[in-house]
Amino acid sequence: MTRSTKSQKAERINAAYTLLAQGVTTNEAVVRLSQRFGVSQRQSYRYVQQALAMDRPAEPVESRIPITIKIPGALAQALRTHARISGQAIGDIVARALRRFLPDVD
Repeated sequence: MTRSTKSQKAERINAAYTLLAQGVTTNEAVVRLSQRFGVSQRQSYRYVQQALAMDRPAEPVESRIPITIKIPGALAQALRTHARISGQAIGDIVARALRRFLPDVD
């Protein structure tokens, strides 16, 4: 059994949120989610529980694609140090920098 991606989880939790907002019962929402996404009713129940705790739908999460780049050693070390000190992921730091460099991409 493969794990769901963050994007899939957000989609499923939002689907649960929408069903609940439409007045569908918890049990019916579990059954519908299980059928729609091909997951167990136990997992669907977890999605419904997360949706019940939310006051608005979850933000959609864009899937991430791993890439390999080559950068100068000093820059790589500075990036790793900044990530460790700030508690941020290297990919998040690089993505933010690239968005500033490429403002037309989002």
